[in-house]
Amino acid sequence: MTPFTVTIADGIARVVLDLPGESVNKITRGVRDELDAILTSLGADATVRGVVLLSGKEDTFIAGADIDEFVALPSREAAHTLVRTGQALINRIPSLGKPVVAAIHGACLGGGLEAALACTYRVATEHEKTKLGLPEVQLGIIPAAGGCQRLPRLIGLQAALDIILAGKVLPARVAYRRGIVDDLVHPAILERVAVDVARRLADGWRPTRPTGGLKGWLLEGNPAGRALVFSLARKQVLAKTGGHYPAPLAALDAVAEGLRHGIPAGLEREARHFADLAVGDVSRALVGIFFATTALKKDFGGAEGVEPRSVQRLGILGAGFMGSGIGGTAATQTGVDVRFRDTGLAAVGKGIAGARHILDARLKRRRLTKFEHRRLTALLSGGTNWAGFGRTDLVIEAVFEDLEVKHQVFRELEGHVRDECILASNTSTIPITRIASVLRRPERILGMHFFSPVEKMPLLEVITTAQTASWVTATAVDFGRRMGKTVVVVRDEPGFWVNRILAPYLNEAGRLVAEGADVREIDRRMKQYGFPVGPITLLDEVGLDVGLKASRVLHEAFGERMAPVAGLQALVEAGRLGRKTGRGFYRYDGGRRRGIDESVRDIVGAGSGPTPADVEDRLVYAMLNEAALAMEAGVVRTPRDGDIAAIFGIGFPPFRGGPLRELDRVGAVRAVEVLRRLETKYGPRFAPAPALVQQAEQGIHFYLKT
Repeated sequence: MTPFTVTIADGIARVVLDLPGESVNKITRGVRDELDAILTSLGADATVRGVVLLSGKEDTFIAGADIDEFVALPSREAAHTLVRTGQALINRIPSLGKPVVAAIHGACLGGGLEAALACTYRVATEHEKTKLGLPEVQLGIIPAAGGCQRLPRLIGLQAALDIILAGKVLPARVAYRRGIVDDLVHPAILERVAVDVARRLADGWRPTRPTGGLKGWLLEGNPAGRALVFSLARKQVLAKTGGHYPAPLAALDAVAEGLRHGIPAGLEREARHFADLAVGDVSRALVGIFFATTALKKDFGGAEGVEPRSVQRLGILGAGFMGSGIGGTAATQTGVDVRFRDTGLAAVGKGIAGARHILDARLKRRRLTKFEHRRLTALLSGGTNWAGFGRTDLVIEAVFEDLEVKHQVFRELEGHVRDECILASNTSTIPITRIASVLRRPERILGMHFFSPVEKMPLLEVITTAQTASWVTATAVDFGRRMGKTVVVVRDEPGFWVNRILAPYLNEAGRLVAEGADVREIDRRMKQYGFPVGPITLLDEVGLDVGLKASRVLHEAFGERMAPVAGLQALVEAGRLGRKTGRGFYRYDGGRRRGIDESVRDIVGAGSGPTPADVEDRLVYAMLNEAALAMEAGVVRTPRDGDIAAIFGIGFPPFRGGPLRELDRVGAVRAVEVLRRLETKYGPRFAPAPALVQQAEQGIHFYLKT
């Protein structure tokens, strides 16, 4: 079956791409070959005066290149050949000798946008599903079909770098304001407008586009100005990536080469960089994450084939920071009615205000219209009684991390909701089985562990017990996805997955401080490793009291391996809880960090002297070893789930692919050697996981077995 349909009427050729057997259009080898033949035919047809490119898919123009195709590339040479072939095809569009108009509805990404940029004119629909962008750097590669050449020439250097270097995807309205799109129309008239524009262009009309004026010329219209822009951009990239991600720097070089020496030279530089990156470790890791998250969108954690039930009304118990974040995000993303309950009206009011703040922020960023903002705000309500809970489909508890408090709340809650209402706890460490022990119907309870701040953190752990009904799991997973979360289903164990592997890492950081290590040096080492923040900063952000409670639960479950550092108790007793109280390991003023609180050393009884040895190994292998132990215990069903949860939940460096992928990269033999050395020097908490010892002996891996 052909992917293209071509019709010609009144001198205008309509070329419609509808890739058979696929939900979205993507640029495959077959698409490239047929488009090449079509362009040859249209170019030779004297009756054709203009061309309109359209999509036959409901929500996609062209989603980009076929990722499977470039993942299968066997060598750098094969990657270079692939890119040069694609560039030659895209170059045929502007050299056709006839105007070509891109009529864009739905996703127009990567190679799809590069094809559109090669067109004479771009018309897009104002629909919310129409998005344009060059997200290649998020896969560890660069736009290599002319995107690094044509976008800067269309909208200006600084505006183009803002998109290319961050891999941004823009709503159609924003793309229109930035000059990527020439016209914005209702979907119903997209084709008609595009055909009319093609006809006008064929008659000699030419659109006028902004030039950037004097300011644009000073920064971009001369070599000195461009050099300054490139220098600042490079510094920003290095500050953001720590040098761990080569793609943004490669894209920057490709843009610079094209502006200095012309588009042909820029295209060759694009191809060279793409070839190097596509077969590199970083790209392979990032592509692995892409495939994993895509697969998770269809994974219901063992409840496949079970129809999720509708959630239209949500109850939130506890209107504090987490409760308000859950409620506000749910209302924003899913449009459900949200009813808060807390012990006092002041707390309820504060929770509703916090939820509304999420809506206000989206309105300010123009992600919501004023009408949508008013409609969604009206969905938020609350009180100190159980009014409204009798109609809820799901209730999420977000009270204190105390088992007795949770037991009291759930005992009372069960008498005020329907039998079909799902009960969920946002606990971060307490086993759901223990919480469910007071319920008459334990099959309808599970954990829904959100991460703070809820509106920004992408992960949701859904925790199931042996008694949790399949329909309950399926419904919770479905609702989490509606909230925009990447959902990983984990088994009911203390700490679940994320906090279990995080706890030894944070505990080891505390031990290093007690031994005299500089707080800033600990954080610097882990940021250098690739984490977005260091462990000490993370403790302050989470709250030292929260960290202490979690450590106690894990210590009770796993023994001395998870024993909390004595100094943490002293800091909590001194009222130093981190950012929220203005003092933790660091000092804060107005929510901003102001430096180390030097008095911490006295409170925790820290020594002084040189930085202890093995800082990076102690911190990293504490986490990696615990990941192997948790995987062995079946906390997650697959290494994929564990790695995605670590990356999205605690910021494990994406370019490393996740803790289990990192262990595979290091190799079990090497990992066991390091752990045994650490065990000899620092004690049994570093005893290597039996799974790693077995892998070292048998030559097997978490992902690949040999």
